[in-house]
Amino acid sequence: MIPTLTAGTGETLPTVGFGTYNLNGDSGVESVVKALGNGYRLLDSAFNYENEGAVGKAVRTSGVDREEIIVTSKLPGRHHAHDEAIATIEESVFRTGLDYLDLYLIHWPNPETGKYVEAWQALIEAKERGLLKAIGVSNFLPEHLDRLQAETGVVPAVNQIEIHPYFPQTEAIADLHERGILVEAWSPLGRGNDLLSNPVITEIAAEQNAEPGQVVLAWHIARGTIPLAKAGSTKNQLANLAAVDLKLTEDQLARITGLGRPDGRIDDQDPAEYEEY
Repeated sequence: MIPTLTAGTGETLPTVGFGTYNLNGDSGVESVVKALGNGYRLLDSAFNYENEGAVGKAVRTSGVDREEIIVTSKLPGRHHAHDEAIATIEESVFRTGLDYLDLYLIHWPNPETGKYVEAWQALIEAKERGLLKAIGVSNFLPEHLDRLQAETGVVPAVNQIEIHPYFPQTEAIADLHERGILVEAWSPLGRGNDLLSNPVITEIAAEQNAEPGQVVLAWHIARGTIPLAKAGSTKNQLANLAAVDLKLTEDQLARITGLGRPDGRIDDQDPAEYEEY
């Protein structure tokens, strides 16, 4: 059993999820079916990943009770205008072949475009129609969240942000927890960098008799964030899930957090100015 966390809005999520970026077509279906069979219940997708169909087919053919699975997708930046957002949400549901999606996020705020509030209103309306069970955001900063609440009165259940030891986001996590918003971590194991071979990580892995990836995931879980790691093989999928039982010491947690860098973002995507295509 995977432990859970509950948002101030009442939604409950497992403490570890399964990322599906680049899992497309038949091989993507196979990977997601395997993940569900191995115990994952939180799936993360997006309109821009172009794999909502593969994720939906995996859910429908997995043999796992639909009510046990939390299917997530995200609204792309080019469709923030209200009517476009509504149509895109509908298309996301249609693509999956499911009756509803469990969690839907605004992928990026796109502050220069400045339409994320009307996009949020579209998510609120889609939830009222039963297309979505829960709604949230991704890559939103405090000022974006303040505006959503001020103009709609509705607080997101989730904010999915970039978090890994090179970019620990300690202040952001504290702020989101204070707001009652669950924190999901994208690229929790880093991506295209040397994180898993970093001496601090490998030393702690040796101390814990664990894999480096497990150590990093355990660090996320100990901080109250939900890592969305991708893994293709059963071995790696099960190893990642086993991180929920790995308890790091306060010293080990501090050593990992100490790896943070001012330029730690993977692709230098600052939500204060980044505009998603």
